[in-house]
Amino acid sequence: MTLQGARVLVVGGGSGIGYAVAEAAQAEGADIMIASTDPVRLAQAAERLGGAAWARLDLTDEAAVAAFFAGSGAFDHIVSTAGDWGKARRGPIADMDLADAQALFGVRFWGAVRLAKHGAAALPSGGSLTLTSGMSAFRPQKGSVMATAMAGSIAHLVCGLAVELAPVRVNGVFPGGVATEIFRNLPAEMRAAEEARFRSQAVPRIAEPAEVAQAYLYAMKCTYLTAQVLQVDGGSLVSG
Repeated sequence: MTLQGARVLVVGGGSGIGYAVAEAAQAEGADIMIASTDPVRLAQAAERLGGAAWARLDLTDEAAVAAFFAGSGAFDHIVSTAGDWGKARRGPIADMDLADAQALFGVRFWGAVRLAKHGAAALPSGGSLTLTSGMSAFRPQKGSVMATAMAGSIAHLVCGLAVELAPVRVNGVFPGGVATEIFRNLPAEMRAAEEARFRSQAVPRIAEPAEVAQAYLYAMKCTYLTAQVLQVDGGSLVSG
């Protein structure tokens, strides 16, 4: 159970959790390719990774996803941390624009479906596809109906794909709060309020991307793991 010499595609690898996954996998000897929609960010991230391969990939465009895998060669593992929360993440359902609500599913759900549809053929028996969602699937808050629904849909997608694509393994990682670039760029007052919210959980702080990345490495390396959702939440679910 090693990543030494494995070829790993990380969609969303230009920043945040995806970059941390790419960096951690590379440190274990994997051959990394990162992909996203932002070529400038990808080029910068690839340079920080010592010249890793990168490719522009838009998961909302099925033809582009199909073309990418037609020319990409084989991978041992595919990870997707890509997501676009759009404009319908928060707010009362009575005030929600349903077109915005539908768009919320565009990358993280339908993008994952497109990735599985066209990427599975690039994976070997025992290889893995690891998707990403969030703990809002299990810990809904008032005003987060669509975020909860979208997050939860990934858990069922993981189960369905694990059966459909076997012997390729399919799993999901559901982080809680993570101090990505988006979090660090919040206004100071908002960031402080978020940090205070995490102090009540069993691990009383927000996670670092590198910590969450270890769950993805486990999903790749544990050859007996499939159809599982790994909750990396610092104990928030059991902390009231």
